Amino acid sequence: MYRKLENLNKIIDSGIVLIVRLATDSESIEVAEAAIQGGINVIEIPMAVPNALQVVKYLSDKYKKQGVLIGTGTVLDGETARAAILAGAELLVSPNLNPDMIKVANRYQVVTMSGAYTPTEIQNTLEAGADIVKLFPAEFVNPNYIKSVLAPLSHAPISPTGGVTPENVHQWFSAGAVCVGVASYITKAAAHDNDMSKVTKAAQTFLEAVKKAKAKL
Repeated sequence: MYRKLENLNKIIDSGIVLIVRLATDSESIEVAEAAIQGGINVIEIPMAVPNALQVVKYLSDKYKKQGVLIGTGTVLDGETARAAILAGAELLVSPNLNPDMIKVANRYQVVTMSGAYTPTEIQNTLEAGADIVKLFPAEFVNPNYIKSVLAPLSHAPISPTGGVTPENVHQWFSAGAVCVGVASYITKAAAHDNDMSKVTKAAQTFLEAVKKAKAKL
C-alpha cells in the first residue's frame, strides 16, 4: 500500500542511484549484479541499453524480494513510462521534464526523478509532480550551485548526476543533495579485465564514502 513511500525512503537512505548503461544487455546485467553484491540497492537501467525493459524485468524479478529497487532511465514519454512499469520498474528517470511521464508514474505510484538544470526548470519540474529533481548534467557545475539554488528553493529535493566521485560526494551532500546519480566509477571498474570483483569493490567504496558524508550532516 505504501510501496512508493518505501521506495522513496530507500533512495534517500541509500544515497546512490547507480546508472548501468553498457553496450549489451548481458553486460549490463552482469555489472548490475556485481554492484548489488557490493551493497547497491537502487539501480537505473536506461532505455539506451539494448533490450532495456527485458533487463529491468530480469533484475526486478530476481532482486525485488531482496529489497533492490530497479528503475528505468531516459523515460521520455508516457508510453515508455507505462511499458517500464509493466516490466517491473519502480523508479522512472528522465533527463528532461516530460509531464506525461510523471503523470503516468504518479498514477501507478512509481517514484520519479526528472531532469532539470536551471532554477526555473527545477521549479517547473516540481510543479509537474516529480518526486526528485535530477540535476543534469552536474559535471558542468560544482556543489556550490546546489547550495545557491536551495537558498530560494529550499523545498527542492535535488540529485546531482554526473561528475560525482567518492572524493567529492561529501561536498554534494553538504551542499544539500538528497542523493546522487553514479555511473562509470562503479560500472566501468572492470572495463579493462572484466573482473567483476572490481565492480563490487567500487560499489562498496562509493557506499562507504556516502555513509561518511551523510554522517557529517
